Formats: sequence, C-alpha cells, structure tokens
Amino acid sequence: MTVTAIVLAAGQGSRFRAVAGVDQDKLLADCVGLDGVTRPVIEQVLMSLPAAVVERWVVTSPDRLEVIRLAEAYGCKVLLLRSAGMGDSIAAAVAASAAADGWLVVLGDMPFIWSSSVERVIDGLEEGDISVPVQDGQYGHPVAFSRASGPGLMALKGDRGARPLFAQAKVCEVSVDDPGVLWDVDLPQSLHYSPP
Repeated sequence: MTVTAIVLAAGQGSRFRAVAGVDQDKLLADCVGLDGVTRPVIEQVLMSLPAAVVERWVVTSPDRLEVIRLAEAYGCKVLLLRSAGMGDSIAAAVAASAAADGWLVVLGDMPFIWSSSVERVIDGLEEGDISVPVQDGQYGHPVAFSRASGPGLMALKGDRGARPLFAQAKVCEVSVDDPGVLWDVDLPQSLHYSPP
C-alpha cells in the first residue's frame, strides 16, 4: 500500500502568536528534536516521516516562503491554500493526490513523534479503514486513512477535521508508547519537550 503523507501547515497559529508575537510563526520556531538537534518545528516534522512514505504533500499558505522552501528541500510537493481551515486543507490535498492508496494526515506542529509510531499507524490500515495512535487512552496524530475514506476526506470543509469520519469507518486503534503523538506546539513553552 502506497500511503501519501499530507502535512498540514496552513493554520495561523494564533495562540502561539498571541504569546510569542504576531510575527512569530510556530512552524519556524526552533526546537530540539528527538535526536537532540535544534531545527524549526516543521523541519522536525518532515524528518520524522518514514522513508517508506515516498509521496509527501505540504499544505501551506502562499506567504510562508520559508515553510515552502523547507518542504521542497525535503522532497515534498507543495499545495498553496489561502484558507487556514483544517478541513479545507485535507480536502484539497486528498483531491490533489486522488490516485493514492491511502493518506497519512500529519499536523505540522507536532515535532516529537517517533518515526516508528508513524510506521505502526500506517501498518494499522491493514486492519481498518482509519488507523489512529492511542497514547494513555487518548487518540493522537498522525491518522492514516484508506482509499475508502477518500470521498469523505474530499468533502471536508472549513476548520472541521476528519473526526466525523470515524463514526462510519472501521477504526484500528494502535497502542503506542509515545507521548509525542499528543504533543502539539500551541504555545512557546511547548517547544521544550518534557514528556511525563
């Protein structure tokens, strides 16, 4: 199965900007990755994608030139979108990669996920239409969707994510020991990873 990664990087990060300053893009903020190296948040995310995920899309806004540059440097196709809505981003990227066997929806502000967790989520598609990591009883990210989910993903609109699709699909819950699947950088203090 060839799963296409969709990295969502179009959100405005308004909570982060409210604290760090309006000119601060959380996707470009430096953070120390799981390997101990400091890189921008979005670069840590792109590095965590397993080598098996060959086709990769980054959805971002036209004014984020550095995010576009990093995406291209990591071999990603870039989809430019003026909407910051998660649903709009997913729908546009799935439509652009409609020939894929499935999709891995990755949030651009979650830099602390182990590649092995991502691989296990992808493998979960062998047992369900949707595969989601579960850490401490909570659903995390990234989430993988089979080809059967394509029409539902393309119908998403606005800021609503894909959670409503879970009700009509066979969901494979993948237990992981990886607090990174729940850790997003919403505020500047989240750049410093200190799992429980």
